[in-house]
Amino acid sequence: MTGTRGPGHGIVPGRPAGHGAPRVLAQARWPEPGDGPPPPLPGFVHSAFAPLVAAAAGRCLERRPTPAPAGARCAVVLVSAAGDRPSATHVRSTVAAGGRVGPLFFFQSVPNSVAGQVAARWGLTGPVVCLSPTGDPRADATAEGELLLYDGDADEALLVLIEEAPDATPTGAVAVLLGGGDSQ
Repeated sequence: MTGTRGPGHGIVPGRPAGHGAPRVLAQARWPEPGDGPPPPLPGFVHSAFAPLVAAAAGRCLERRPTPAPAGARCAVVLVSAAGDRPSATHVRSTVAAGGRVGPLFFFQSVPNSVAGQVAARWGLTGPVVCLSPTGDPRADATAEGELLLYDGDADEALLVLIEEAPDATPTGAVAVLLGGGDSQ
């Protein structure tokens, strides 16, 4: 097995020996000082989950210092402990009350729908992965990004981590664009 020791995590599978950690090419969050709510995202209703993901991802990609090389594959890794809980709660309560659930809720009921929307909007052609972290969300996202980079599945990885308040309301998102590390 290839791999290197990660901070406190033992072997990081997928990173070939002799390769450094991925480089941070750009990063952003939503909200940043002066931001209001994220712009609405067509096709997504009721919850701030998808608009927050799209706003943070877009801001991060706009901050990229140089264009991606031609043919580069950029993965999207969405990390959320519970996904879009406000929408899930709405669907559950509507069904429990005998109501009719709008068709958009079936589309947005899985987190990969917004990850796919981000990939399509920005022309990202790598894998789309959604994770529910088991430990530190940023460490889990970075480990997944490393696997995608060093296994050759992607040339870059856009990590998007969405935060939730204790009541499960999405409060913000962080996006980090990673590129492959240099040989040591």
